[in-house]
Amino acid sequence: MDTKDLAERILNGERRALARAITLVESGRADHRAQARELLAHLRGHGREALRVGLSGTPGVGKSTFIEAFGMMLTGQGLKVAVLAVDPSSARSGGSILGDKTRMERLSRERNAFIRPSPAQSHLGGVARRTREAIDLCEAAGFDVVLIETVGVGQSETVVAEMSDLFLLLLAPAGGDELQGVKRGIMEIADMILVNKADGDLKATAQRTCADYAGALRLLRKRPQDPQGFPKALTVSAVEEAGLEAAWQEMQALADWRRESGHFAARREGQARYWFESEVRQGLLARLETKRARAAMADLAEEVAAGRLGAAEAAQEMLEHHLDAVMPGLDAAASGA
Repeated sequence: MDTKDLAERILNGERRALARAITLVESGRADHRAQARELLAHLRGHGREALRVGLSGTPGVGKSTFIEAFGMMLTGQGLKVAVLAVDPSSARSGGSILGDKTRMERLSRERNAFIRPSPAQSHLGGVARRTREAIDLCEAAGFDVVLIETVGVGQSETVVAEMSDLFLLLLAPAGGDELQGVKRGIMEIADMILVNKADGDLKATAQRTCADYAGALRLLRKRPQDPQGFPKALTVSAVEEAGLEAAWQEMQALADWRRESGHFAARREGQARYWFESEVRQGLLARLETKRARAAMADLAEEVAAGRLGAAEAAQEMLEHHLDAVMPGLDAAASGA
């Protein structure tokens, strides 16, 4: 594959080249990973910047409906919108339905929109490991807004905040005990809470839910990256397309303030460091899949299963005496030093 040519086509906004590039960065094959790194190196420093918006919410809250209505509003304003939707994968087969595109029928036909579903596989937080690289590709292709839809809400879901400029939490009204609807950890990283389905019989309930969350947000410790009044809660209706424009204006106001105050750039620098460290950790874990490492792990696992070793003791044994199986040459380098 000519990665330089592919990079040029992406910079020219070719959708097919973008789709091919995302497939490349999502591949786990060693040769594809090398080509993906080469491609991203060609695209580095392109100077384009999209607003990255992470979106999370409990299943059934209407994330796909909201994204379609919100995306149509943005494209109607002349903006180019990319949607990276992460689908949950089966723990047994590893497969995903990847049905997000079919649920966004209008937006999928819009020429200024690009929708890409990806499997979460086994990655923590409901975000595909290579979603961050897909965001970089969409940015290089000239998209103005990149929406990252995650699987659902949970403490591990906070990883989406490490790849987005703004993090939105979408909630539904009448969900029972409203302030127990999500974990505090999610509340603490949300930049905006949007109570969806504020229409029909649920409109009054949605307004009460919004007021409850607005009160809860005021009790949280103020963050340095927030101007006065943020984070805030708003009501929206994806079906009636009500409140979407107001929500977009608030997002723009928050992003503009963070740019002017230096928090926007600082946040992206921090995210770059986070993903570097994450890649190192993932690389070390991948070393456990080598033949020698698996053999050492299997022997120690037998000892643990038979009750001759404790789990912690066996893990220490692996790290102290079988490290060379994980990182060949490391012991020799250490002794030489």
